[in-house]
Amino acid sequence: MPTLHDVLEGKEICICAGSGGVGKTTTSAAIAAGMTIDPAKRLADSLGLEELGNEARRVDPALFEKQGIEIKGELWAMMLDAKATFDELIARQAPDEESRDRVLENRIYQQISSALAGSQEYMAMEKLFELHTEGQFDLLVLDTPPTRNALDFLDAPKRLTQFIEGRSLRMFMKPTGLAARVAGRGANVALGVLKRIIGFDLIADLAEFFNAFSGMVDGFQARAKRVNKLLADPGTCFLVVCGPQGEPVDEAVYFHRKLVEAKLPFGGVIVNKVHYPAEKLRGANPIDLPAALAENLGDEDLARRVATNFGDYQALAERDARNIKRLTNELSTKRVIRVPYLDEDVHDLAGLAQINRYLFATGKERVAMAAGRA
Repeated sequence: MPTLHDVLEGKEICICAGSGGVGKTTTSAAIAAGMTIDPAKRLADSLGLEELGNEARRVDPALFEKQGIEIKGELWAMMLDAKATFDELIARQAPDEESRDRVLENRIYQQISSALAGSQEYMAMEKLFELHTEGQFDLLVLDTPPTRNALDFLDAPKRLTQFIEGRSLRMFMKPTGLAARVAGRGANVALGVLKRIIGFDLIADLAEFFNAFSGMVDGFQARAKRVNKLLADPGTCFLVVCGPQGEPVDEAVYFHRKLVEAKLPFGGVIVNKVHYPAEKLRGANPIDLPAALAENLGDEDLARRVATNFGDYQALAERDARNIKRLTNELSTKRVIRVPYLDEDVHDLAGLAQINRYLFATGKERVAMAAGRA
């Protein structure tokens, strides 16, 4: 089975995708050799940064040294600000300063840039494209926004570009469209009624926005095509992150299917919080276990509770093994990396380093570490 190092060999972009609550943020940060776009603010504390903003910041190498971690390159981190990224995109696409200011200061744009469905995901892709184009990092690791459905990440940017390219939008922006009629003196009776119902200021804002935005549509379309091309490039790798329970596994299978349908490069699956079978007690007779434990613990009640807990843990381990086997069969891949359920939550560099060791270990090394033998 290939290691994660093998999967990422020669890659320039690694996108960690999956449904919410499966450990994408932790996985992204642990993988990162260059940078992570991270929506979890608490990660700033674990990296020794007061805050994460829309500009990449270098993590102090001294923090790694304090944890006894050798760092060969540089780690940079940032948290996506979708609104700021949208503003920067408008500034790049605007034909002149006047058009730029007309859009940025428009009340309709200020609402759309923050609330339009898919804007956060679209801007995540835009920031990724910008950083890749600048060429300052060896590997970009993207932690996708948390969603109830992993497919939202793939579909939302498409919805935004469809809005930009939509027929109704173009009809609004063309010289004889609604925006021009609002700006002119020849508004008909129907438009007059619309003004009274909605309010002239809102209609005027809409007209102003679409008139100013009309010169940027072609630029948005061209850039969207380049972003889509980058996502499908062999230098990009999608890693599906999930948990070992039934529903997260179902989500991972479905998301993998959508990646294949979209012809996007699939790298593998990372399963977090896996219960590994306890090696030292494997094969022991469950009936004799309480008695055997009582001899060592000197307390029959405690021995019974420990045996019950051990049985519950083994049941979880067997469930996880069945689900991961199903996942492997459904995806027809051996690229399934298991990260064990740890005793403590990951909240600092030491925890990230521990996750990193599991991610980049071989299968045998991973089992040995989970069993406490390495």
